[in-house]
Amino acid sequence: MTTSLADHLRALPDEALAALLQARPDLVVPVPADLSALAIRAQSRVSVARALDGLDQFTLLILDAARLTRDPENGTTSVDGVQTMATTGPRPPAPAEVRAAVHRLRGLLLLYGPDTALHLVGGIDELSPYPAGLGRPAAELDLRTAALCADPAKLRRTLLAAPPSARAILDRLAAGPPVGSVPPGALLAPPVGGEDDLPPDATNGGAPTGSPVRWLVDHRLLVPVSGGKTGAAGTVELPREVGLLLRRDTGPLGALRTAAPPVAAAPREPKAADSAGAGQTMEAVRQTEALLEQLAAEPAPVLRSGGLGVRDLRRLARAVGLDESAAALLLEVAYAAGLVGEMDLPGATTGRYGADQQVLPTGGYEVWRAVSLAQRWEQLGRAWLTMTRQAGLVGQRDDRDRPIAVLSAEAERAGAPAARRAVLGVLADLEPATAPTPEEVLELLDWRAPRRARGRETAHREVLAEAATLGVTGLGALTSYGRLLLADVTSADERGADDPLGLRADTESGDPSTAVRALDALLPAPVDHFLVQADLTVVVPGPPDPALAAELEVVAEHESAGGASVHRVTPASVRRALDAGYSADDLHGLFRRRSRTPVPQGLTYLVDDVARKHGGLRVGSAGAYVRSDDEALLAEVLADKRLEPLAFRRLAPTVLATPYQVNRMLLTLRDAGYAPVPEDAAGSAVLSRPKNRRAPARVSVATRTVDPLTGPKLSLPRLLGVVEQIRRGDAAARAARRAPAVVRGGTPTRPTPAHTHSDALAVLQQAVRDKALVWVGYVDAHGATASRLVRPVSIGAGYLRAEDERTEMLHTFALHRITAAVLEE
Repeated sequence: MTTSLADHLRALPDEALAALLQARPDLVVPVPADLSALAIRAQSRVSVARALDGLDQFTLLILDAARLTRDPENGTTSVDGVQTMATTGPRPPAPAEVRAAVHRLRGLLLLYGPDTALHLVGGIDELSPYPAGLGRPAAELDLRTAALCADPAKLRRTLLAAPPSARAILDRLAAGPPVGSVPPGALLAPPVGGEDDLPPDATNGGAPTGSPVRWLVDHRLLVPVSGGKTGAAGTVELPREVGLLLRRDTGPLGALRTAAPPVAAAPREPKAADSAGAGQTMEAVRQTEALLEQLAAEPAPVLRSGGLGVRDLRRLARAVGLDESAAALLLEVAYAAGLVGEMDLPGATTGRYGADQQVLPTGGYEVWRAVSLAQRWEQLGRAWLTMTRQAGLVGQRDDRDRPIAVLSAEAERAGAPAARRAVLGVLADLEPATAPTPEEVLELLDWRAPRRARGRETAHREVLAEAATLGVTGLGALTSYGRLLLADVTSADERGADDPLGLRADTESGDPSTAVRALDALLPAPVDHFLVQADLTVVVPGPPDPALAAELEVVAEHESAGGASVHRVTPASVRRALDAGYSADDLHGLFRRRSRTPVPQGLTYLVDDVARKHGGLRVGSAGAYVRSDDEALLAEVLADKRLEPLAFRRLAPTVLATPYQVNRMLLTLRDAGYAPVPEDAAGSAVLSRPKNRRAPARVSVATRTVDPLTGPKLSLPRLLGVVEQIRRGDAAARAARRAPAVVRGGTPTRPTPAHTHSDALAVLQQAVRDKALVWVGYVDAHGATASRLVRPVSIGAGYLRAEDERTEMLHTFALHRITAAVLEE
């Protein structure tokens, strides 16, 4: 079959071959050497499985119809035979729909050949041994069963005589799969007393029937394929002929559904869905920022096995007010977006934690905070769509019965991006603002790609929950900006293939995407002001712009979030602002400039009072010293029992010294309620914000343009170049099989084999004089033999120079590497 398939590929035009490689991109990873290698790869188990995984339920059943109608002698079928079987049933599909499915199977090279002699590629029967859920023919299972199936009238009478309990088993196996397990002893002989000693069977009107499976086996309607009669558990199989007879009401392929099942839910109001989703995007961004701020304040150690511990996850979730699953999702997405990373800590202690690493925000987090809210959400959404991590696995048990930690390697799943795109693709194909139930989504997925969907129901439900948490969906429907983001991420592979150097991305990076613009139109405009109230609370009536958010982070404590966030000015926050370099006049000016309400007198007094005490003490290094013009204040410090661990010693009426370092003394004084300020050698105050520790920068997974399951998606012009390369290699391989090892000079039409290197050189010299084409066999630098059709130009200095007419390139061959030369006939 391989030779036949290779010949079929050789007969295809270049455009058809390029379309095949575009539909099955795994065939060009790596590029096959020739068409024979391409044919072998197209029939491999892995490649055929990937092609089948993308087929819908109707197309798979049409493929099963082709398998069921194959001629046993030559293994071929016909389009008419497939159409006849597919249209046998109560609701037959239209002939055009059957032919369209056959055309798609041909485009994927699962079927090939003319309409009257269709071939199936190898590997299909191995991947799916039971076409359309039907068992093997009776002749392959048991000769006595085959004899019963050869008599249709007797087979029908036997079926009619089956007890109700046995008939229920037959109906279940006829629906597929046709193989069932039997308990130990189910196929043993009846007890010595006979059937009368058996207990009554409620499913048979109270009459005793014994084991229904044994009845079916005894009457040749089921065939044991393993175990059972020895008292151990076994399996039985329903012959194909019996299954077809049981399907006489539904057709041999069962119920055929040419279109996806409908959704019962009526579409919602698009504006309501978008508004709900936009509100959730604000929450997702705020919660992510809060989580990363908690990590910045108290970095989490990395477990020795990788990831964060359960206690650290609970601490972060409790601090932000989230449940653990939502916190795990946001941490995984932030890690995928490059906002979180690990930082090495040499010399740290070891234990149950990896202790040589900590998780904390990266330098990219600062850049992320400076952009607009819509751009921040887009970065998170892109990372979620493309990351190969399944956050829903966090907290579950792995194969070794250990809990899966957040950010650990056990949460890696290569199929996670495909699952997210499949679920969102179902929502995107519905009418805008349609909100199907999770069961309807699973049913649609089962029709669109049954081989991929079955067994992944839990993962698909997790995708729906994660999309709602991140604001990709609103009120259960895909939002307009979520639809745009999905389309942009889906087309990223094609854009990356058309622009492999990334030059176009550099020129377009300054423009916001369509998803960002759509979300910006839904979000409230950023505000640059706040409202100061008499109780010293600061209300921000909307999302603050980056500059205002940075100022509030320094001068006030955050209390609550929402559509209007609330902050509070406290003595500690004012002191923090003064430590960061603000003066009292700066703070007064800030509140007057930003507040849309009169600044309360209490706030002015608070700032002045804290500023008056701030800097009353000056700290330097002596071990360290404290100086102040206020002798009474220094006397108070010296007498303070809370400061006894610093071992202060008075050097002068205005100077105290301690053997400890400056930083320790600063922290101790501030914990005791004082407000010292460090100074340099010249006596000038040193005011600065504390430095934020950041992990090394990481690249977001959203920059990946290759799907880990399907491989690269190349554009049609590049695929045509690949096709030309494969055809060139195929021509060279076929010529190498035809050419003799060494030829002697002779007439161009009848070359004669020879066994000396000088004869090959004579052929080349003759070709130079006649300017004739010649096949040159040579050994390349890697020791592999190859051949090339060239036109020799010159021979000299130990080298042959020849022109390849196909590529119009000049090649140089070392004469000692040439093994053969034969004139082209």
